[in-house]
Amino acid sequence: MKIINRQKAAVINTLHGSEIRPLVDRTTSTITQCSLAEETLPPGCAVTPHRHQAIEEIYYIIEGQGVMTVGNEQQEVRAGDAIYVPRLHRHTLENTGSAPLKLLLVCGPAFFYEDEVKG
Repeated sequence: MKIINRQKAAVINTLHGSEIRPLVDRTTSTITQCSLAEETLPPGCAVTPHRHQAIEEIYYIIEGQGVMTVGNEQQEVRAGDAIYVPRLHRHTLENTGSAPLKLLLVCGPAFFYEDEVKG
């Protein structure tokens, strides 16, 4: 059994201003088929547009609100929304609220940096 508490998880500060905490991923375990991380996106910030070559992703909004863009589709999202991002689809999330936007990131296979293509 492997347990990672978010309070003890590593903190990654991104170039777009968010804070990502890898919970169960390739850096914390031997997992390869899926991963879980928590992200906090400050008000007015947006995830750098990117796509994944192999990874499918789910963004699950825990707190806050924003605008999610996947491919050519754009939609307002809020706490309780789960957004599926197919592989190869360019995507971004912008925090349009006045409070931090907190979300869970679920990836399959498990996230690896080499799979991400910016822009």
